[in-house]
Amino acid sequence: MQDFLKSPSLSYQFPQKHSTHTMITVYIIIGIIVGAAGGILVATKLMSDKLLAKSQQALNNAEAALKDAEEKGEVIKKEKILQAKEKFLQMKSEHDKHVNEKNAAIREQENKLKQRENTLNQKVSDLQKKSDELKQASEKLNNQIELLNKSRAEVAKKEEEIVEKLEHVANLTAEEAKNQLIEMITEEAKSEAATAVMDIVEEAKITANEQAKKIVVQSIQRTATEVAVENTVSVFNLENEEVKGRIIGREGRNIRALESLTGVEVIIDDSPDAIILSGFDPVRREIARLSLHKLVTDGRIHPARIEEVVAKTRKQIEQEIAEVGKRTCIDLGINNMNHELMRMVGRMKYRSSYGQNLLQHSREVANLAATMASELGLNPKLAKRAGLLHDIGKVPETEPEMPHAIFGMKLAEKYKEHPDVCNAIGSHHDETEMTSLIAPIIQVCDAISGARPGARREVVEAYINRLKKLEDMAMTYPGVVKTYAIQAGRELRVIVGAEKVNDAEATKLSFDLSRQIQNEMTYPGQIKVTVIRETRAVNYAK
Repeated sequence: MQDFLKSPSLSYQFPQKHSTHTMITVYIIIGIIVGAAGGILVATKLMSDKLLAKSQQALNNAEAALKDAEEKGEVIKKEKILQAKEKFLQMKSEHDKHVNEKNAAIREQENKLKQRENTLNQKVSDLQKKSDELKQASEKLNNQIELLNKSRAEVAKKEEEIVEKLEHVANLTAEEAKNQLIEMITEEAKSEAATAVMDIVEEAKITANEQAKKIVVQSIQRTATEVAVENTVSVFNLENEEVKGRIIGREGRNIRALESLTGVEVIIDDSPDAIILSGFDPVRREIARLSLHKLVTDGRIHPARIEEVVAKTRKQIEQEIAEVGKRTCIDLGINNMNHELMRMVGRMKYRSSYGQNLLQHSREVANLAATMASELGLNPKLAKRAGLLHDIGKVPETEPEMPHAIFGMKLAEKYKEHPDVCNAIGSHHDETEMTSLIAPIIQVCDAISGARPGARREVVEAYINRLKKLEDMAMTYPGVVKTYAIQAGRELRVIVGAEKVNDAEATKLSFDLSRQIQNEMTYPGQIKVTVIRETRAVNYAK
């Protein structure tokens, strides 16, 4: 600074009178400049230190961030490595599992093949063994045949020698002697046999007729008979015609509600003071009849009331059915019967067959069967049980596609009835073979109950026409000689000529005829078609 002030460029010659004042001013200026320079230096140093500190901090932060990033990268790297290892282990495990499954399947197939091979080897061995045995048996049989032929030859030779000796002694040939002896024995046997046969037949006829008539008459005499007429139509009588309009309801709502709830058809026609209830199910008709009676008596007739009354009536009828079945079993002395079978017995009250009440018919058959079984020394309780249940297949809630006898037998077997009872039920129309002594009794009693005058109301003319149509239909087939409709039209027997129809054609004829009957005729139950082809070879030994 002193050198700078002493430099020629800054030298200035002040006047003498102002030299002191000037010097002070110069020094002040210099001081100011020096102070400013020092301040600048100090500020610069401070700013540089501050910048240096900030840069150092930024550097530290950068280093920390870098370190943190490196640590995070290391962690991510380790995680990715672990994930890759896990994925590798998983894929390896799946591959091993797949390989093991394939190996197991291959081993299983190998085992099966080995087993089949062993089986085939065993079969081959067995066949070889059987072949050897057959060969040995054949050789043995051939040896025996040879011995037999030799024996026959020796016997024939000895017979010839004996016959020659006898012919020489009797002065007759063997043929002549044999014919005389046969003729004499035949005449004596014919005479004695004819006499014995006639005696036996006459005695059997007298005894059998007497015993059969006695048993049947006693059974009928000891059995009460009542006739009940059941139809498919029930008539509900009204006090006056005004009630019809209330029953019909507005726009027929009451009638539609009653028909939908009961399942019967309500017919309101010009018949005075009467409404007709039509339906095949007598239980439903009875529910509708009782419901109408309650509605008319109460006077409140509308759809809601009809629904309530029908529900109560249906419950009442079900209780009555159960009570009727129970009371019937008690009256007949039948114990330990299944409740479902007892309920079916109660349903018989509302079922008819050819106009004959089914419950009354079953009671008749039960009493008749018990009486006959007692007379014949059989079990009357089983016979009465079988008689009551023989038509149980007619009262199912759902119609089965099989004969009522077979269905009844299956029901009895289902509810653990005695095997003799089941057989009697199934065979009372010859659908199955009779294996017990009670079965023919039930069949006979069923025929007796249905055959008495007034029991059934089938139009005779229609019945005869149906049988005649069956026989005429069978006669239209080639090779048919005679036809017989038996078992009240339940069976058709067709006799064919043996020289015109072979066995295969007979089978086809039976099938075709059954199909034609099924398609063209209306009949109750089922019809059994039996084609008989017989060949007889008759000859006489003299």
